[in-house]
Amino acid sequence: MALDQRKGVWKTAPGKGRGTPKGRQLDDTALAEVRALLEGRPLSRDMLIEHLHLIQDTYGHLSAAHLRALAEEMRLSMAEVYEVATFYAHFDVVKEGERPPPALTIRVCDSLSCELAGSQQLQAALEQGLDPAEVRVLRAPCMGRCDSAPVLELGHHHILNATEAKTHAAIAAGHTHPDMPDYQGLAAYEAEGGYQTLAALRADGNWEEVQDRVLSSGLRGLGGAGFPSGKKWGFVRAADGPRYLAVNGDEGEPGTFKDRVHLEREPHVFLEGMLIAAWAVEAERVFIYMRDEYPAIIALLRREISALEVAGHVSAGYIDLRRGAGAYICGEESAMIESIEGKRGIPRHRPPYVAQVGVFGRPTLVHNVETLYWVCKVCREGPEILSSVEKNGRRGLRSFSVSGRVRSPGMYQLPAGSTITDLIAAAGGMAAGHSFKAYQPGGPSSGLLPASKADIPLDFDVLQEEDTFIGSAAVVVLSDQDSARDAALNMLRFFEDESCGQCTPCRVGCEKAVKLMSAPSWDQPLLEELCTAMADASICGLGQAAPNPIRLTMRHFPEEIE
Repeated sequence: MALDQRKGVWKTAPGKGRGTPKGRQLDDTALAEVRALLEGRPLSRDMLIEHLHLIQDTYGHLSAAHLRALAEEMRLSMAEVYEVATFYAHFDVVKEGERPPPALTIRVCDSLSCELAGSQQLQAALEQGLDPAEVRVLRAPCMGRCDSAPVLELGHHHILNATEAKTHAAIAAGHTHPDMPDYQGLAAYEAEGGYQTLAALRADGNWEEVQDRVLSSGLRGLGGAGFPSGKKWGFVRAADGPRYLAVNGDEGEPGTFKDRVHLEREPHVFLEGMLIAAWAVEAERVFIYMRDEYPAIIALLRREISALEVAGHVSAGYIDLRRGAGAYICGEESAMIESIEGKRGIPRHRPPYVAQVGVFGRPTLVHNVETLYWVCKVCREGPEILSSVEKNGRRGLRSFSVSGRVRSPGMYQLPAGSTITDLIAAAGGMAAGHSFKAYQPGGPSSGLLPASKADIPLDFDVLQEEDTFIGSAAVVVLSDQDSARDAALNMLRFFEDESCGQCTPCRVGCEKAVKLMSAPSWDQPLLEELCTAMADASICGLGQAAPNPIRLTMRHFPEEIE
């Protein structure tokens, strides 16, 4: 057979070739709908996640037709759009022929505090009592409301101390929107002297003097790393511009809710601290990356940022608020920067560090919300607000998120040298009928310590002697009615779900650890070998710290796993 007579050969003669390019075809209706949503909005590559949110919020899912239209409008490949959309938990991608999810979704928190409060039983009851065609019930990671466990999210409305009855009542009332907190607005903050410090520094301040003040206060990064805060300023300031400031508001470590409390009460203390830090490094733009589980805070920040622009404290567009999409890994600073750029939240290899190569490849100062809260306090009230507080040989104050088996879970500001005994006392003591057994000192990454270790000051550089750390100061208290083994398994399941999948030691290691920990008795030599591989070879802190719950449970609670 001649070559030109075979079927399937591309031909250029009229009527002989393929009428359309390969791949998904562009749907005119979907394109018109996407264009209407994006009208007047920038189409730069870094806005991809924001535009995916627009489509998800409007239609309740991301159809293949809308994804194809978005790729066309943003001049991106379909593969780029699809890989980002499928990376984040809060996007529902629906392919051709698939049924979209129901109009209403319930996400039931399965973090340790909520599990202790009965979230598994609540989820099972909701799944049995609701029509799956009308309401979708999903388990979800920590929502930053551990002080009100169990918690679920109905649409964008969080039901605190959730019950089946409360949930049915909210569904009947159509209450799916976030409730705005009663916070201090701009006018009230200015009446107390707010933004006067910023104005004075902008007028004739010396950034090195401010840096020295922050350093002398002893303030360290309160997102978990504990790096001396002022030192970062010098590193970024020394680099050629343009420079940026990126705020890490992705408070995803289970058990952590301190940033939420600060923002719900005094957002402008944080905002002024942020603008002082931006002034110090001459940042040309500020990015706030806020987790999607905090819809009310996202709304109030939009409102207050607009108020700052109207009042002339910042120029329009100087503060760029970005919305996460449900990925714990984006709490890692380089993964957060990837997400700000509209990509999957995949941690970068280092060096280079973000102080030299950050957002859009430019020098970037990264700070946590609570750190900037204290920057403002230190600049307004002096470094003594932290350095003068001393307990157990430690200096400073910490915002502790306390939950679990205590009478009054909540955020408590206590001296940095406080012990778990002090925290339990601040939280009203142990819950009725419970005796103190163990505690998680700094989120699941820190593992568990037994009650016999109750005299250790909870601060940086102290807990390392116990092969753990304070991290984000997410303290969860366990009692004699709880299983350390089950708690450790809860932590590893979280890491298994949230691993970004980039490196094999973390991706496969977390999965294998969960299987080994689910056995009637633990194969401790094999688990120890697995822990060593994960800690030594994982790219970022998720995989490196994931073995801590395993190792500390084997060390301190051997009777539960043998």
